[in-house]
Amino acid sequence: MQYQTIVSSDVLLSQLTNPNWIVIDCRFDITDAEAGRRVYRVSHITGAHYAHLDEDLSGPVTAQSGRHPLPDPDVLCDKLGTWGVTPGSQVVVYDAASGAMAARLWWLLRWLGHRKVAVLDGGWQRWQAQAYPRQQAAPVGLASHYPGKASHAGWLDSDQVLHALEQNEIVLLDARAAERFEGRAEAVDPVAGHVPGAINRPLQLNLDNKGCFKPAAQLRQEYEALLTGRAATEVVHMCGSGITACHNQLAMEIAGLGGSSLYVGSWSEWIRDPARPLSLFKIDG
Repeated sequence: MQYQTIVSSDVLLSQLTNPNWIVIDCRFDITDAEAGRRVYRVSHITGAHYAHLDEDLSGPVTAQSGRHPLPDPDVLCDKLGTWGVTPGSQVVVYDAASGAMAARLWWLLRWLGHRKVAVLDGGWQRWQAQAYPRQQAAPVGLASHYPGKASHAGWLDSDQVLHALEQNEIVLLDARAAERFEGRAEAVDPVAGHVPGAINRPLQLNLDNKGCFKPAAQLRQEYEALLTGRAATEVVHMCGSGITACHNQLAMEIAGLGGSSLYVGSWSEWIRDPARPLSLFKIDG
């Protein structure tokens, strides 16, 4: 069986010694770039490799880009090869944020054409709570290269988003928390607010009170209510820098609403050009 959206900790446990299953730890803290690596060195799921969001899952920041541009495909394929990923691998990615960071690698692998990738439902917290196998030592890397090819489909740049909004061709869903979307608070980017016409869908709404994804039927009902008759293929996901937006896309895939796209640069790229329209917070009175 292939897992292409999420996988339970029980299923992963049953396959932990299967060499065709590759586990990758994506723990990361936006406010402390070394926090994920530190906790990985203390303890991680047995056999898991570590992927650093800034170093492995993003490319260099430029004057025009957002905070987390796409990585160079060849560089990423080299890294995937050292982790032992092959075209036949079932990849499982996890973090300590209910998939908010791990979904980035889920998206990147799909971008390279690899469909057998799933986010660990409940993540590190659930794995720990169940006292499932953990270790401190990192697995040995391999001298290999993953033969992936990046797709030009499934994602948009800022100009494409602006044009599509002007033509009413897309539904733009923003995964940031409401206070950031509304511009009432912003601790990461220099400008607070959102893209005019975007709809706020905080990623936390994808989860139940245990930090796992809601049932597929419930997610489908919630997203269809947002789309008001528009097709899933018209949806474009964004957030602050193109990371947590992948969580909303994953939730739609779980719901059976496939074919949505990602605005890779997201808010942190949108605000780089002062000519782009902004919706900013206004204080009444």
